[in-house]
Parts: sequence; structure tokens; C-alpha cells
Amino acid sequence: MLTKLEEKIQGSFEKEELEFITEKVDDVVLLIAYLEKMDLRKIMDKYIPFHWKQRELSWGWTAVIWLAYILSEGDHRKVKMEIYVRGAMNTLRKATGQPINPLDFSDDRLSHLLSHLSKANVWEEIERELAENSIEVFELPAATVRCDASTISGYHVSEVEGLMQFGHSKDNGNLPQIKIMSGALDPLGMPLITEVVSGEKADDILYIPVIEKIRNILKKDGLLFVSDCKGSALKIRSCIVEHGNRYLSPLPLTGNTAKEMEAWITDGIKKRTDGCLEFVYKENAKGEKVLVAEGYELERIITVPQDNGVKEWTERVFVIKSPAYGKQQEKGLEKRLKNAQEKINKLTPPRGKGRRQITEEKALLEGIERIIEVQKVEGLLEVKYEKEIEIEEKYKGKGRGSAKRKKRKKEKVRYQITGVHKNEIKIEQAKERFGWKAFVTSACKEEMSLSEAILCYRKEYRVERIFNRLKSRLKISPLYVKNDDQIIGLTNLLILGTTASTLLEFVVRRSLEKDKAGLPDLHPENKIKKTNKPTAERILKAFSGIYLNIIKTPGGNDIIKLTALSELQKEILQRSGLDENVYLQLET
Repeated sequence: MLTKLEEKIQGSFEKEELEFITEKVDDVVLLIAYLEKMDLRKIMDKYIPFHWKQRELSWGWTAVIWLAYILSEGDHRKVKMEIYVRGAMNTLRKATGQPINPLDFSDDRLSHLLSHLSKANVWEEIERELAENSIEVFELPAATVRCDASTISGYHVSEVEGLMQFGHSKDNGNLPQIKIMSGALDPLGMPLITEVVSGEKADDILYIPVIEKIRNILKKDGLLFVSDCKGSALKIRSCIVEHGNRYLSPLPLTGNTAKEMEAWITDGIKKRTDGCLEFVYKENAKGEKVLVAEGYELERIITVPQDNGVKEWTERVFVIKSPAYGKQQEKGLEKRLKNAQEKINKLTPPRGKGRRQITEEKALLEGIERIIEVQKVEGLLEVKYEKEIEIEEKYKGKGRGSAKRKKRKKEKVRYQITGVHKNEIKIEQAKERFGWKAFVTSACKEEMSLSEAILCYRKEYRVERIFNRLKSRLKISPLYVKNDDQIIGLTNLLILGTTASTLLEFVVRRSLEKDKAGLPDLHPENKIKKTNKPTAERILKAFSGIYLNIIKTPGGNDIIKLTALSELQKEILQRSGLDENVYLQLET
């Protein structure tokens, strides 16, 4: 017996010619719905001016649809959008309720959108309101902020006063770059504030502007700012304390800290011997407690001169020994010792053609000292060498020799290294001082213990995931735009995409944690495995294989069929705060 759908199709075949349309839907509809839930479209339309001559589709809808495509395909090239929209017209019109046209996504129009996003006054307002709205709508915690910077390289020409400049690179030092400074909300790692600057700028000058903008967004005291050692500059710490907030960061081994650290390590070794260090444990994936650090703390008064007097506060210093860091340093030392031994032995090769010999003791000692200094193994190697003298006799004058002919003697001196040995006692003493770091905080003991501070800092990877997403899923590098305004605008647009991915991931994880549940079928290599911490990338990939099939007839009696949603897809929609109607509406 034919179903009603089959009867309808068969009847259409008998009467008139049909047109078949298949559109790839996948995760684009989910992304559009989620960006709408974030109110991104409304916020952008509020701050990007609408010109009466522009096309009907607003800038907000243009950005939302483009972002959905970028997040789905990992391709930010403008030229691809018009082609994509032409092949997904029905899906996009039904998902947005807008009269979508491929010309809405022409190269020129997308360039205009990026120009708007590059304007500081427009971008700051969008970023501020989106952050405030997300914290309220998604009920996000707002107590800890992590700050960090990264670089994005591109195949651009570096111009004087241009954005793309050569600098200390974290990607490719042979290419010009831009620098991105971001302040992210903990624990989800959602970017609150992002600054895009030229690639030669130092990181430390970017912290204070970002911190001040974050304060204006969150509008509360008592925030904890966590950063790497570049954020521990005295000026930055003073700025944080001055406004009633707290900081946590490691100290760089430079200046006075390098000198003080030697004494702190000596005290730490003594306390370790006496059993007076505090242990820091972390639970691993198997539920086992693993030692991650041990250390002690001390207090000191920090004094900073100001125009209206002197600013003082009490700072706690955590002197910590990390077993993992110590082993890493030990491996580095062993490698350097091996390199030094090999290089020193090569200073005095055996006699032979083309093999240069060292004939002066001073030159040998200088060569040994230079290698030891470069490899940083001072005092850890013992080098033995000997002086070899070879006496060579030659006849005086020209011609053949004879018994009565006089001879002259010539000495040939060379120095030969006979052994390069490790000083095991000093090496062990050096290893004992490995693994130590110093952290500082202005938080008091009641607010944060030593153990809590170390475990808090070890989650600094959360802010780094912003840059990881930009470079991996969103493939920001290479930048397929040339002008500075386009580079800034595109970077800001992709930051919005990172915000959406981070929010989606956090909300789904929070729901799973609340229900003590896990999602299946997210790991192709292990179908029965369940995860309670799915990444945004795996969540979106779970929506692959969804198509919208349309049979169009001249009479207008269209037949629309959407690929049925799986139970996993329905659960993800529910846990993300949406429902399956965002997809089912495509069939109406």
C-alpha cells in the first residue's frame, strides 16, 4: 500500500514535470538559532547604521548567516558565501524568516560589514552589550577573568604604520603578523574583550586597557585577574589592586626576582627536607589524586609611588616546586650535557687532511668555555686534555739528504681532549633546584589558599582555547583579506564565532554535569563511549548528514522533507536551550 506522501508524488508525476532540490542543512540551522538566542543580530543592528540605499537584509542577519557558515565549514573567504547562499536559499529563508538573496552576500557587501566591525566605537559597543547580555541570559559566573595574547601570521606585505608587522611570533617568525589580546570569562573561556593591534607591540602594554574595559562590563569589585608572567608587571598589579580587584600570576625570572628566587629555592629545599611544604593534589581522569606541586608561601609589602602619595598592599608569594616542570628541566639539562660533550670532543679531531688542530692552550680553553656557556652547563662538566709534541727532522737547504748533511728539528704542538666527564654531585645539586616557580597574588588567605591558587592558575589553558579555535576550526590564518580595516573586521567577526562556540559548549556541558549524564556517538572510534565534556566541534559535527529535500511542481504544491533528527541531535538541542522545532520549521 502506498503512503500518502508516495501517492502525492506519484500523482504529481502523472500530471506535471517535477523539480527536485536538495540542500545541505547540517549544523547551520542550529548555529543560526543559537546566535539568535545570544541576541547577536539585534545587538549588531542596534550599533551598525542602516543606510536607506542598502539592501533589505540587515547587517545583523548578514553577520549571523555568514558566521553560521564559517563555524560550520571553517572557511571565512568572502567569495564562497554567494555560492553557498545560492545553494541553501530555502533553508536560510525558512530558518531566518527573511527574504534571502545571494546578492546580500556579495564580496562588496561583506567588505562593508567588515569595515563597520573594524570601527572601534562600533565594535566596543557590540562587544560590551553582547558580553552583558550573555552573562545575564546564560547565567554565567563572573568572578574570574583570564588574560592572554597571541599572534596571527599572514602572507601580507609589511608597510610602515600598517597593522601587519614583524615581531616576536608564536606562529611563523618569517611572516608579518597581528597581535590579539583577549580577556576571557572563567571557567568557560568566553572572550569578553578583544584588542587587535599591530604585530610588533609588546604584550605587557595591552593588559591595562583590556582590564579597564572588563571592569566597565562586569561593574563589580573583587574580580580575580589571572595572567601569565607578562601580566605580573608592577604597573599592572597596581592598577588591579587600585580598583578593588585581585591578581594571580607567575613572576618572571628577571631583575630582582631572579636574585630573590635563589634564596626562596634554598629555603624551599630546606623546608622540603624538614617536611614543611604544603602539597597540592589534583584528581585525574581515573578519579585518582595526583601530586601536581608542593611549596610554601611568604608575604611582603608592595609599595608603589603615586601622584597623590604612596600605594601599599600586602602581596603573597607562593614558592612552588612542580614535579612535571622539574622533569622537563632535567630532560633539558641531560640534552644540553650530551650536546656539550659531543661539541667539546669535536674541538680536537684526530690528525688528518682538512682537520684543523688546536695549537694553543688558550684557544682550547676559550672554545671549551664558549660551548659550556652556550649549553648552560657551567660547573657540571670536567674536561681533561693533554699537550702533544711531535718532533719533525728536515734537512737544511735543498736537494737530497746525505749522512753528512745537517738537519733541523721542528716541533709540532697540538692539544688533544682525552675525556669529558659529568660532575654527578654538582648535577644532582642542580637538579634539586629544578621545578621551582614563584607566583604572586593580592588575594588574602580566606579568599584563596595556596592549593586553590595553584590549581586555579593551571587552568590558564582556558583562555588559550580562544586562540586555538581561531587558528584551527575557524582557520583565521592565513587571512584572506588585505586592508587593515578588513583584517580588524574579520578578526572581530571570528571572535564572535569563538564566543558562540564557547557558549554552546559550556551550556551543554553544564546541563550534562547537572544531570550527571553523558552524550553517546560523539567518538567515531568508540561508539559506546559517553562524554560529559563534549567540545563544540564534536557537538556541531553530530549534526552532519541533515538534508532538506524539496520536490517543486509548477502548480506550487511543493513537497518538503527534512532528514529525521536522531535522538542524539534532539538531546543536544534540548541541552543547548533550543528544541527540534528550529529544524522542523524547515518543512512548513
